Amino acid sequence: MLALAILPVALLAGCGSSSPDSHAASTAARVKRTCRQLAAVLSDGPEPNADPVGYAQAQILPLREIHTPDAKLATAIGRLASAYQRFSASHGSSAAQTAVSAATRTLDALCPGTAA
Repeated sequence: MLALAILPVALLAGCGSSSPDSHAASTAARVKRTCRQLAAVLSDGPEPNADPVGYAQAQILPLREIHTPDAKLATAIGRLASAYQRFSASHGSSAAQTAVSAATRTLDALCPGTAA
């Protein structure tokens, strides 16, 4: 009789758990989705070579609206948005360009081909 009472509890306990593999797959899917969203944002706006300051200005708000559960990716997106903001405010200073380049390389490492 006691075994029958324990069985439903054991079954319910198993239903709520997820394996580490399914969690990793879910996180990977969210990162991929964020990378696609990032690529879409970075492909919008003025032509970066024709109007670098205008391009930077066009990216700041859309980048800040991207949210991801991946801490490294969220930090990288925030750094790129901040670098674009400095680039825009300084009208394309060399130091700001260096910050944009570094932030772009970091994002490209996390989302290959997205920020290149």
